[in-house]
Amino acid sequence: MKRALFIATVSGFLPQFELDKVYMLQEMGYEVHYASNFLHPHYGSDNQWAEGTGVVCHQVDFVRSPFRVWKNQRAYRQLKAVLKAEQFDLVHCHTPMGGVLGRLAAESCRRNGQKGIVVFYTVHGFHFYRGAPWKNWLFYYPVERWLAHYTDVLITINQEDFERAKRFRLRGGKKGLGRVERVNGVGIRIEDYQKTAGLREKKRKELGISKEACVFISVGELTKRKNHQVIVKAFALLSKKMDSVFYLICGEGREERRLRKLVRRYHLKDRIRFLGYRKDIKELLAASDCFLFPSKQEGLPVALMEAKATGLFCICSDIRGNRELAEKEELVERNRSGFYKRKMEEFLAERQTVKEGQNEGRIWKEAERYSMERAVQKMRRIYKEIENLEQS
Repeated sequence: MKRALFIATVSGFLPQFELDKVYMLQEMGYEVHYASNFLHPHYGSDNQWAEGTGVVCHQVDFVRSPFRVWKNQRAYRQLKAVLKAEQFDLVHCHTPMGGVLGRLAAESCRRNGQKGIVVFYTVHGFHFYRGAPWKNWLFYYPVERWLAHYTDVLITINQEDFERAKRFRLRGGKKGLGRVERVNGVGIRIEDYQKTAGLREKKRKELGISKEACVFISVGELTKRKNHQVIVKAFALLSKKMDSVFYLICGEGREERRLRKLVRRYHLKDRIRFLGYRKDIKELLAASDCFLFPSKQEGLPVALMEAKATGLFCICSDIRGNRELAEKEELVERNRSGFYKRKMEEFLAERQTVKEGQNEGRIWKEAERYSMERAVQKMRRIYKEIENLEQS
């Protein structure tokens, strides 16, 4: 039987973003394995998602920082042992450290006789991009350029990364390998967001929020990169004027404590709610009026796709990835609280006009480009083409 290995630093990555691709590979006759760190569940509190999927799991002690050298060396040795024992035909790496250690381990195995491994790497947003800090370019750019030599297929999810990756020299070998592809993100189930009629009132009642109130919402990890604090500060500037305005923050992470402290400082505890990790995002989006997304760095964000598919007006940072999903009038000129406050005030003043001007048909047609079905179809084509090349 053919074997495929997915690699990601955190265990929740696969069920959150790639499970449909797993099922697709299983349909193609692959036994699918997954190497990750299952000791610290992410995107949820446990690893129960693996039950009944047929996925063979391997514990690898990944850490997310590239600078924890000893721990990364241990994870590299563990990963090499898995590759040596299972004799994979296909290795697909995700997440930054999963991509680094996975490609290094696969190359080591190839040099030691395992010639049949084809290595994929999906980059969910390079750390170097237009406007990135200079240290990102000094450190991450040369590393990715070097690792491209060990990569057969490099998959990007936005146009900027695609254009840059095309300049890299990939491993190649046979004709058709050594290719750069673009897929429109990991995909979302568009139909789930077309079936939200009637959920708004029910979810608001559950949250204790009135029909007339205006609800802003953010979805994402509570990290510095997601930049939630800029919205909290912007909200504080609105607080004396807008009594029936709420802000829902969905997600968990190491910045939560600092954000809660900030909310207390601005006396916003009754207006800003931390909802934690949620499995009812589509219902919460349906109950909201406007999506806030001030992230500093993105590839092609799923959260923004979901908000757009729901038909929400979005206020988001003017960065790579966001530009491909949002309208020009939804982008914030500078990532500062004053600029977000101004944009939020504009939305509040024109809230009803914005809602009446929405065209559901156009919204769903645009969202269709980022559907799960299209993403899976594109990946099936890529996998199949590479498989055919290997067999020829």
